[in-house]
Amino acid sequence: MTLSIRKAEPGDTGVIMGLVRDLAAFEDLLDDVRATEQDFLDTGFSSHPYFECLLAEWQGKAVGFALFFHNYSTFEGRPGIYLEDIFVKPEARGLGAGKALLARIAKLAIERDCRRLDLSVLHWNPARAFYESLEMTHMNEWCAYRLSGNGLKTLADSDRT
Repeated sequence: MTLSIRKAEPGDTGVIMGLVRDLAAFEDLLDDVRATEQDFLDTGFSSHPYFECLLAEWQGKAVGFALFFHNYSTFEGRPGIYLEDIFVKPEARGLGAGKALLARIAKLAIERDCRRLDLSVLHWNPARAFYESLEMTHMNEWCAYRLSGNGLKTLADSDRT
C-alpha cells in the first residue's frame, strides 16, 4: 500500500480533466466546467506554463490532484504559491493524500523562496477544519472578488490608453 506524489506530465491531461470533473461534481458545479484536456495541455505544458499540477497516486492510480501557480506579494517582496484547486477522491480520503500534496507544495514554496501559500475554500467545505489543523489562517478580513465574462470584456474595452 503506497501513496506517491508526482508532477503531472503532458500525458496526464485526461487524468487531470477527470479529477477536475470530480471536484466540480463535489462542489455541485459540474455545469460550470468548460476546460478541456487540450486547454490543460496548452496552458500547463507549453513553453510558458500558467500552472503546475501534482498528482497523488495510491497503488499507481490517481486519487487526487493539486493545481497551483506563483503569485507575488508586494509587501513581502517575494513570490508565493496560490493553490487553485486541491481534491482527493472520497474513497481515498484518510490515506494522507491531501496532506502529502500540501506538504509537497510547501516544500516547493520553501525551495523557491516563497513566503506563503494561499488558497480559497468554499465556506461549507469540511476541508476547512483540515486546513486549520495544518496551521493555515482563515483570512476573514479579506473579501474575494472576481471579474469574468461580459464584465471582463466591458472593462477591457474601456481601456483607451
